[in-house]
Amino acid sequence: MTPGARVAAAIDILDAIAAGQAAEQALSRWARASRFAGSKDRAAIRDHVFDVLRHWRSDASRGGADTGRGRMIGRLRAQGIDPDALFDGQGHAPAPLSDAERGRGAPPSDQGAAWDLPDWLVAVFEDSLGAQAEEAAIALTRRAPVTVRVNISLTDIAGARASLAKDGIDTVQNPRADTALTITDGARRLRNSAAYRQGHVEIQDASSQAAVAALNGSGRALDLCAGGGGKALALAARGWFVTASDIDPKRMKDLPDRAARGQHRIDICPSDQLDGSAPFDLVFVDAPCSGAGTWRRTPEAKWALTPDRLAALCAMQRDVLTRAAPLVAPGGLLVYATCSILECENSKQLEWFAGRNSLFDVTAETHWAVDDWGDGFYSAHLTRMG
Repeated sequence: MTPGARVAAAIDILDAIAAGQAAEQALSRWARASRFAGSKDRAAIRDHVFDVLRHWRSDASRGGADTGRGRMIGRLRAQGIDPDALFDGQGHAPAPLSDAERGRGAPPSDQGAAWDLPDWLVAVFEDSLGAQAEEAAIALTRRAPVTVRVNISLTDIAGARASLAKDGIDTVQNPRADTALTITDGARRLRNSAAYRQGHVEIQDASSQAAVAALNGSGRALDLCAGGGGKALALAARGWFVTASDIDPKRMKDLPDRAARGQHRIDICPSDQLDGSAPFDLVFVDAPCSGAGTWRRTPEAKWALTPDRLAALCAMQRDVLTRAAPLVAPGGLLVYATCSILECENSKQLEWFAGRNSLFDVTAETHWAVDDWGDGFYSAHLTRMG
């Protein structure tokens, strides 16, 4: 496909998303209907689509229209590319720009569009992050790094880097966690690499890795709200005896295979049977949240979030904390974590819990910013008094 044809495909997919299709669904439907497209074409089109999703409002402003075509014009302008070079009507490229389209469009003039946030979230960001609010909002419009966790139960940093390099994957050591490598070239080769297939590395953001690396000791650990099991695998690699549980068992469907690849034993426990398995020396609560710290990866979530949905998530987080507290052994540790940067999901929840649970003492609280090394993340340690 020519560069212009890739842009035209992205426009069609963006229009489908605007009409209500999920991004992954729209991309998959296009791919199934376009068997002629090669892997490089699909990757380039995906990049176009997600770049626009991250800049949904500002690209509409720069392109002068809230259509797929308008937003794609805006994206090219933001990248310093003359849209006329790709909108030339040749082959499968988009039709040439009209005089009206050339005259429309300007940099975003209001704060929400400039920060690429829904208007109601601007105040939430400012209340949560203060002087860093704009920096965080803009960081969420950039592409996220691809980071792997080195499985230190099977190899070390040097061995993993050497193995990845043999398969054409370049990495740098990520300072956020002692197990983290950020891929600088060759990320799309990762799943076929020997290091990945042999369980020597797992995809995991460096902030999530740092939250686990901050835990000392070993013993019985529960990964509550385990989802795909990234925290469970990281804990197992550090010597914990891990049980994973989630209210929706389907979220953990890949965990047994991932554990086998990493040579870990992880017990799966239904959520209604946890009382019989308690107490645990460590209960790690990676709570359901807005995911605001990860919106570079899931930009649709930013535009789908509403005040009511955020309030419902906060209520859910309090319920999960209430459920988790009795599962912690005396002298054990309860870790509350979210991949959010919003204060209502983080420090405010810690204040709420501490005010109602005199058995727990807050011993640590850490915020990780959205930056070139990792996602926004929050973690708090609450030690149960013996």
